[in-house]
Amino acid sequence: MAENPNPTRMELLNARSRIKLARKGHTLLKQKRDALILGFFKILSKAKDLRGQLNSQMQKCYSSLAIAQAYHGIYEVENAALSVKEAQGVNIKVRNIMGVKIPHIQSSVQARTLLTRGYSIVGTSAKIDEVAENFEAAFALVVTLAETENAIRKLIREIEKTKRRVNALEFVVLPRLESQAKLISFRLQEMERDSFVMLKMIKKKLSANAAAAEEQKAKPN
Repeated sequence: MAENPNPTRMELLNARSRIKLARKGHTLLKQKRDALILGFFKILSKAKDLRGQLNSQMQKCYSSLAIAQAYHGIYEVENAALSVKEAQGVNIKVRNIMGVKIPHIQSSVQARTLLTRGYSIVGTSAKIDEVAENFEAAFALVVTLAETENAIRKLIREIEKTKRRVNALEFVVLPRLESQAKLISFRLQEMERDSFVMLKMIKKKLSANAAAAEEQKAKPN
């Protein structure tokens, strides 16, 4: 951006056009920032609830595990645990929040049943089934919490980036553009005043010359 722009009508129109565009961008970025902050606090509230749920669920996990070990013995519980089939993995989809891509994670562990876990249902009891169910529920909460906290980190980065852009437009770009437009307008007004004064002087001089010529004609030879 030129510090000393040409004082022309076209340059003034261009400056005003840039101001209009910058104001529109500033408004849109503020709306985006506000929407991101709103989404951030919604997800943050969800994350707090999930952490509480996970802590409660883990207590249930270890409590049921202790009961199963007391009933079956540590080695039998370990054998059942080693027989459990590995999870097939996770399925990740992406959702969009104001241009921020947030992964949505789904795990196959959440859909397991008594027959698909892998350990023998003959040599085990409902106490081991309860342990498996509790840890599967805990794993599902871990996956959801990981998704939520990842979304929070992404939203924080985008909010900070958007805030910097809003502040740059509000405190740097717009004041500079408005100052430039005022300077061009002031110079144009000065040029118009100078032109007006010059025209008056020229007109006065022409009138004086015309009067002098008339006087000369009026003198007798």
